[in-house]
Amino acid sequence: MKHLLFICSQNKLRSPTAETVFAGMPGIEVDSAGLNNDAVVPLSPEQVEWADIIFVMEKEHRNKLNRKFKRYLNRQRVVVLGIPDDYAYMDPALIQSLKTKVTPHL
Repeated sequence: MKHLLFICSQNKLRSPTAETVFAGMPGIEVDSAGLNNDAVVPLSPEQVEWADIIFVMEKEHRNKLNRKFKRYLNRQRVVVLGIPDDYAYMDPALIQSLKTKVTPHL
């Protein structure tokens, strides 16, 4: 079972969309969180340790992840998707971008 963690800033639009899109795929478990303290689901050390692959939406998220959770990052691969905060939840263009950018890593 592969554990995928999707991270954005607030866990309102991009990462919850990614969680919804990839949930239910065989051999995959998914979760999502936000890096901001006031995120809907703030990222926890347990989530970081649980993940095999961490997908962040922007380079800024990777940098913040490394600063805040460095001691919990061990074997996880961190992938920057390069998806800006320009989409609504479940926006068809966001879904297509996620599928295009995430699928090669599965």
